[in-house]
Amino acid sequence: MYQIRTMNKIDAAGIDLLKERHYRIGDEIGNADGIMVRSAGLHDLKFNPELKAIARAGAGTNNIPIDRCSEAGIVVFNTPGSNANSVKELVLAGLLLSSRNIIGGHNWVQSVNADVESLVESEKSHFTGPEIQGKTLGVVGLGAIGVMVANAAEALGMRVIGYDPYLSVDHAWRLSRNVIRAQSIESLAAESDYVTIHAPLNEDTKNTIDTNLLARAKRGVRIMNFARGGLVNTDAVLKGIDDGIVSRYVTDFPEQKMVGNASVITIPHLGASTPEAESNSAVMAAMQLADYLTYGVIRNSVNFPECTMAMNTAVRITVTNRNIPNMVGQISTILASASINISDMVNRHRGELAYNIIDVDNPATETVLEQLRNIDGVLVVRALEAPNP
Repeated sequence: MYQIRTMNKIDAAGIDLLKERHYRIGDEIGNADGIMVRSAGLHDLKFNPELKAIARAGAGTNNIPIDRCSEAGIVVFNTPGSNANSVKELVLAGLLLSSRNIIGGHNWVQSVNADVESLVESEKSHFTGPEIQGKTLGVVGLGAIGVMVANAAEALGMRVIGYDPYLSVDHAWRLSRNVIRAQSIESLAAESDYVTIHAPLNEDTKNTIDTNLLARAKRGVRIMNFARGGLVNTDAVLKGIDDGIVSRYVTDFPEQKMVGNASVITIPHLGASTPEAESNSAVMAAMQLADYLTYGVIRNSVNFPECTMAMNTAVRITVTNRNIPNMVGQISTILASASINISDMVNRHRGELAYNIIDVDNPATETVLEQLRNIDGVLVVRALEAPNP
C-alpha cells in the first residue's frame, strides 16, 4: 500500500481517488512514497529515502526544489491547464476592471454617508472608462490559459495579437484564426491598448515587462498579470504609471509598494480560487501520482520525460538513469543474463535524465534488481506488479 503525504489541504475529489486505490493519505505521514502539495514550500524539507514522486496541484513549481528532486530520481508533476478556465475568467474580469472605473465608483458609493441617490448623476462622470470592443489586446504567451484568453477576448469584439516563440502545435490548433501573430514582444507592446502575460517564470522570462519594454509601449496601456509576479518588474510599472505610459496595472500578486496606488488594482492571488479549479487540479495531480506509483508511467512531469506504455505483462521494471551512452545496452545485458525476456520497452530522455519502462515475462530477483542499481549512472530501479483487476 502506497503512502501519500499532503502538504496542504487538497480537494476531496483528489483524496477520494487515492483512497479508492487503497492508498494511505494524510498530513502526518512520515515515510511517504509520494507528496501532494499546493503552495507549501518544500525547499527546506528533508526528503525521506522512500519518496518517489511529488505532485503539485497547480501549474507553478517554484515551491519545489526541482534540481534536488532530479538528483534523487524523484519525479515532479504539475497540472497544467487544470485551472485554465478559472484564470481565464479572472483575466476577463481584470480586463473590464482595468477599463471601466468600477472599483473607483464602488469605493465612492461606499464613502457617501447620506443621500447617495441624489448625488449619483452628478458624480458618475468621475468614473468613466473606455469600452473594450474594438480595442487591441496583446497576449504574451499562448499556452493553455493564453489561448483561452485570446479566444474569449476576440469573441468579445477585441482585436487580438499574440506573441509566443514557443507556441506548441496543440495550442496553435486551439487558437482562433483571427488572432494576429506578433513578430516580437516589442511590436506587440507598441500596438496594444491592453497587455496580458501568460508565461512560466524562469531566468529567461523574469522581468519580461520592464522599463525597456514600456518605453516602446503604446501610451495609456493597461497591463494585466495573472501568471507570476516576477514576470513584471513592479518598479518599472509604477514608474510607467507616474510617467503616464501605464493607465492601469491589474495583478494577482500584490506587493506592499502597490498598496494605495489608485492606478493599481491588486487581487490577492485568486486565479485558481474556484471550487472547480481546486477539484480539477487535485484530481489531475492524484491521477498522475497514482499512475506513476502503480504503473511507472509519467505524464506532465517538469523534470522527467513524458513516458507512457500500456502494461502488457504482469511484471514491469522501471529504471531512471543519467542520460549517458550504453545505458540501455547494460540494462538489457543484465536481464538477458538472468534469462529474463523483455516483452516490451520504451526509453525516453529529457536533459540529463533518462527513463525506461520495461515489461518482462518473468519477475526479476532482488539480486538482478541490485545489479541494475549498481550500473554507474542509474539513480532509481523499481519493480512493479500489475494490480489485481
